[in-house]
Amino acid sequence: MTSPTITLSVVSHGQNALVNGLLVDLRERCLGRVALIVTLNISDPVALDLAAWPGPVEVTVNATPKGFGANHNAAFQTSQTRYFCVCNPDVRLPSNPFDVLLDILASDRAGVAGPLVRSPVGVVEDSARRFPTLPRLLRKALLPPHGPDYPIDQGPVDVDWIAGMFMLFDCAVFRSVGGFDERYFLYYEDVDICRALHAIGRRVIYDPRAGIVHDARRASRRDLRRARHHIASAVRFLFGRRQSRPHRRHEQRL
Repeated sequence: MTSPTITLSVVSHGQNALVNGLLVDLRERCLGRVALIVTLNISDPVALDLAAWPGPVEVTVNATPKGFGANHNAAFQTSQTRYFCVCNPDVRLPSNPFDVLLDILASDRAGVAGPLVRSPVGVVEDSARRFPTLPRLLRKALLPPHGPDYPIDQGPVDVDWIAGMFMLFDCAVFRSVGGFDERYFLYYEDVDICRALHAIGRRVIYDPRAGIVHDARRASRRDLRRARHHIASAVRFLFGRRQSRPHRRHEQRL
């Protein structure tokens, strides 16, 4: 078996049943390409089915829950590959998205790449978007969805930001911006890091030729605590300044 070139970081918030489905997809479509880091952020009565994943795997169990950025930053610290993928547990892989996205990351000044995202019934999600502004957020809150911000039938396109359910980074670029800003406990970490990449002249690329399925739960619309996180993160993004921290250099596994 060849050595992996991609570390995939997935964080389970009591979602091991979903992670187990992702493990099956990775085994069937990405074995040999991916090393896996699973972070168990809260306890879960469902066990991880690690027998479904014969590749390299590291499991971290948090004593106390951490935010999205802190969990993925910690996983990055132990990764030993050239590329680093942030992936939600509710993602499924109907095909291997990595070949297309790795080609995109070889493009000049590329910083992060993301695929087309569909719901389980095939609806295209707005996973590549323009940066939020106060007027855009108000329109989103008050008006019906208007469809994706960017075309899905014209090949790869440079965008403002891509959603954090699936982001593929070059590790050197991820390190250069200090990873995710951990003050964002939940929501907007993806928007913020894409803005940081643009600030250093790196491209954020959306490539609809690669595709994943996302069983989005939209918890912030039903959970008051998550809704508060969403609002607080939006305010921080609109009016705050980015805070990043340097990551140690890690050895690339050849």
